Amino acid sequence: MSELLVLKAGASLLLGFALLSGVFLTARDPGSLPYRYWSLYEAYLNRKLRQMFMPTHGRVIIWCQVASIAVSLCIGLVLASGAAYGAVIPIAFGPALYIEQLRRLRVRAIESKIDGFVLTLANALKATPSIGNALAYTQPLLAAPLDAEVALALKEMRLGNTVDQALLSMAGRIRSTQLDAALSGLLIGRQVGGDLPKILEKTAETLREMARLQGVVRSKTAEGKAQLAVLAIFPAVILLMFDTVSKGYFDPLTQSVIGWAIIALSVGLWIASLLTARKVLAVDI
Repeated sequence: MSELLVLKAGASLLLGFALLSGVFLTARDPGSLPYRYWSLYEAYLNRKLRQMFMPTHGRVIIWCQVASIAVSLCIGLVLASGAAYGAVIPIAFGPALYIEQLRRLRVRAIESKIDGFVLTLANALKATPSIGNALAYTQPLLAAPLDAEVALALKEMRLGNTVDQALLSMAGRIRSTQLDAALSGLLIGRQVGGDLPKILEKTAETLREMARLQGVVRSKTAEGKAQLAVLAIFPAVILLMFDTVSKGYFDPLTQSVIGWAIIALSVGLWIASLLTARKVLAVDI
C-alpha cells in the first residue's frame, strides 16, 4: 500500500511538473491560443489592480493560480479526493471575483464620501475661481480612498491634461454613478456658467438623498440576497454530504443516458433559478 502511494505521489509530481511546463511553453508563444487568453486575463487583472492602486502584478496572481491548480490535481490523484479536484474551480475563478469584490467595496467607500467632497469643493470655489486650485485645496482634506483619486487627477493636470480630461479620467477609473453625477454637475456648470458653488451644494444635497434611498433599497433586498446565496450553495453542499455518507449514491444517475439528462436538466434549472432571482433583486434607483 505504501509503495502504491509512493508511486502515485511520484506520478502526481511528474504530472504537476508537466502541467507547469506545458503552460509555461505555450504561454510564451505569441501565436498560441493560451497566450492570447493569458494576455487578456493578465491585462484584465492589471487594469483592476491599477484602478485600486495595488502594487501586485497580474502575472504573479496567474502563476500562483497555475501552481495551486497543479497541486490540487496532484493531491486529487494521490488521495483520490473529490474535494481536491473541486478546489480547482474556486482557484481558477476566485482571484478575479475577489478583486472585483474589492473594487466594489472601494467604490462604495468613495461614494460614501462624495457629498462631503462636493461640499468641500464648493467652499473652496468660493475662495478661488480655479477648479484646479480648488481641487488642490480640497485634496488634503479628503479621506482615503478618494484622496488618492483626486491626487492622481491633480498629477494629470500638472502633466498637461485639462481639468475636463482629468476629471473624466477619474470618473472612468472609479465607475460610480454618484461620482458621474457630481462631476457632470461640476463640468456642465463650468461650461455654461452660473454660480458654481451653489450648483455643487445642490448636487451634494441630491447625492445625500440618493444615498438615503439606496440604503433603504439595500435593507429591503438584504434578506432576498441571503436567500439567493443559500440557493446557490445548498445543492452543492447536499451533493457533497450524500457522496461522503454513502459512496456511490449517485452512480445510477451517472451510468445511463437518462441519468445524465436528468443531471443536465437539474443543473439548467438551478442556473435559471439563480439568474431569475438575481434579476429580481437587481433593484436600482
